[in-house]
Amino acid sequence: MEDQKDLEPGRVATARAVALAQLLHQECTTLLELYKERESFLTHHVPEGDRLLIVDLCSDTPSSVQRVGHAHSALSRCLEMLNCLINHEVEELGEELEGEYETARKTVKDRIGHLLHSTGVLLENGEGMCSLLPEFQCIQGLDEVEGSGSFATKLWTYRVLLELIHWSDSAANALHLLHSEQ
Repeated sequence: MEDQKDLEPGRVATARAVALAQLLHQECTTLLELYKERESFLTHHVPEGDRLLIVDLCSDTPSSVQRVGHAHSALSRCLEMLNCLINHEVEELGEELEGEYETARKTVKDRIGHLLHSTGVLLENGEGMCSLLPEFQCIQGLDEVEGSGSFATKLWTYRVLLELIHWSDSAANALHLLHSEQ
């Protein structure tokens, strides 16, 4: 009976992280829809090309904890890409706008930070952590973008938002698997 009580805080923390990741995924999807509304010509366009962020799993048969570590690493790079995107959009406009898209973008940024903290706590003993990815450099994402307001910038933003959707879903699935195993 005492062993079950010891497991309970871990299950609660994992359940909260699952809920947070699922909420983040919904918010990322909403953010993309708001972006597509704002940039109406992108409504029926899906950008081509490889993923912006490719993170290899630590092993061929990763454990659920390793999958959470994988998602944690990817989400940390997604947050860096989102910060780059925000800085670029603010520079482009000369000021920070306060519309529905910008509010949703701030919510997603904050939620990623909370999820990174939650998954970091779940991985605090270092188990499941792959080798760290190199820090994302804004220039990497913007190297194909020419001029402010260009179509390339808008496509890059779209691709970043698609990465957020992909990795928030990956985190939700990995955390759900970990929670179901506990």
